[in-house]
Amino acid sequence: MSTQFEIPALYVTGPALAAFAAYAVTRRRRDAPGWSGGRLAARVTAAVYAATVVTLTLFPLWIYTGAYRNRMPWTNQINWIPLLTADVTMAANVVMFVPFGFLLPLFTRCDRARRVALLSALTSLAIECVQLAQYLVFSSGRSVDVNDLVANTLGGLLGFAVLRLALRGERTRGLLRSWARPATVPDRPTAGSGPVG
Repeated sequence: MSTQFEIPALYVTGPALAAFAAYAVTRRRRDAPGWSGGRLAARVTAAVYAATVVTLTLFPLWIYTGAYRNRMPWTNQINWIPLLTADVTMAANVVMFVPFGFLLPLFTRCDRARRVALLSALTSLAIECVQLAQYLVFSSGRSVDVNDLVANTLGGLLGFAVLRLALRGERTRGLLRSWARPATVPDRPTAGSGPVG
């Protein structure tokens, strides 16, 4: 039997965001630390951003069976050579990870450029691996591109650089401190936590 059907992103991200909203409301009503004001806004922003990335990179998910399955070997789905086949989508992948590099230090103690670069690369690699798994399991036709990994890592570093610049201003630093988890944003940027290092 041959079939093909689509799973829209909303079928996955919708319930996930609804569950997050219910959890956030519960935590807010219980006056849980970090679930009100700017910190709640930061969490909502991060959740919406994560849902957006999932939507852009993994959906819509097409599932093919029987005669509709893609017969191309999975190894042909991978571009191993960086930059040689770079196109305009590489810029889009840079932009997509700018919020990641900006938000990451607000929620974690990841305050060094090399850590942001590592986590950006690992997150991007995870996305590429899921895309490959989608092809292997569902024959969805997703491709895996090392250029995406490079672009996402650069985007994360760019977002981190923007955050460090924002921390140099008194007003923006105060706003970011109201958004961040306690102790994740210093009173002033330190020499060792700049966008290079």
